[in-house]
Amino acid sequence: MAQGYEGDVTVRQCWANLSDDPAAVLIDVRTIAEWTYVGLPDLSPIGKAPILAEWQTFPSMTVDPGFAERVTKAVTEASGDRASPLFLLCRSGVRSIAAAKALTAAGFEHCFNVVDGFEGSPDENGHRGRIAGWKAEDLPWIQR
Repeated sequence: MAQGYEGDVTVRQCWANLSDDPAAVLIDVRTIAEWTYVGLPDLSPIGKAPILAEWQTFPSMTVDPGFAERVTKAVTEASGDRASPLFLLCRSGVRSIAAAKALTAAGFEHCFNVVDGFEGSPDENGHRGRIAGWKAEDLPWIQR
């Protein structure tokens, strides 16, 4: 855990863990605007729902000082605890690293960053969601 959190996983590894481990939790740390306009992971096929907890608040993009407290409450309400595997997802796998470090510092034992996040890096035309990430891997997702 030299990097300050348990480690990195691909979106496929994340999906497999969420599917196989009843204690595993997905925490989407993107903004309300991203959830609304870009979409959300759909965990209903495996009988789960993601925890939605902004790491940075839109539009100022300042880190939410109550993030760890809100996530702790949500994980507990989802029947998890500090030993539950937590998978942190953002747009491209950057904010989720910071969130994984913060939750590890708050006492969670198994925090994982989901590499490439929900949309991954932009393609040659500047469009996301086509070459890497949750959407590009064709994992279930919905748009509200």
